[in-house]
Amino acid sequence: MSATAKKRSPMPDDIRAAKGGTPLVSLTAYTTPMAQMMDPHCDFVLVGDSVGMVLHGLPSTLGVTMEMMILHGRAVARGLRSAMMVIDMPFGSYEESRKQAFRNAARLMAETGAGAVKLEGGVAMADTIAFLVARGIPVMAHIGLTPQSINTLGGYKVQGRGDARDATLADADAVAQAGAFAVVLEKVPQTLADEITARIPIPTIGIGASAGCDGQILVVDDMLGLFTAFKAKFVKRYAHLGDHAEAAIAAYAADVRARDFPAAEHVFADKAPAK
Repeated sequence: MSATAKKRSPMPDDIRAAKGGTPLVSLTAYTTPMAQMMDPHCDFVLVGDSVGMVLHGLPSTLGVTMEMMILHGRAVARGLRSAMMVIDMPFGSYEESRKQAFRNAARLMAETGAGAVKLEGGVAMADTIAFLVARGIPVMAHIGLTPQSINTLGGYKVQGRGDARDATLADADAVAQAGAFAVVLEKVPQTLADEITARIPIPTIGIGASAGCDGQILVVDDMLGLFTAFKAKFVKRYAHLGDHAEAAIAAYAADVRARDFPAAEHVFADKAPAK
């Protein structure tokens, strides 16, 4: 094979087969340039409904629409060559019925080129997951803290502590048995995340869970320090681009007001320079 041949993007079965191996790497993406930067480094990229908060200024993910997901999904797809793209099903697009879920999941995949969809919920969504998988829609599940249920969960709280432990275990079992190829564990205690990882046959993708999960995901704007409205405990900032961007904007504004920008090298003469 040529050294320059295109690397095949992983398929859901490849992600499933990574169980117990080298940890899977994932980030969220919403734009083509960001997708291009993370493509060589990620196994899969998630077009997350977190886009509503980090790019659109919404107070939660509940206001995200199918049209928003499709718009950003298409943008991300243009930037990917080797990573698989997974796309979130937004709030209200799958909970009503299995048929509604299939119709919207099929639309997301057809109009964006995503390799799989992700939806939130455990036991309550197991039948829907099975329905989708049986009809050719690969599903990544999401349990623990499920942001679309924030109003019923009472806030962004750790899930699975105390008496809630058994319910979280049941959710993990249910989505695995329903045919999900992987499951995101968000904001669950470390020991519970480790137990789930050892217990179920599909990869666990941690976000505020445990280093023992089969993979990790973060919201890229959190990790890069671009989203600064708040910082969750589980976020590690690998850069502080928001601070640098704000400083650069302030410097630009100062240059404009002092007439230091544009300078001679940034403007054009009446005549083109001789060749």
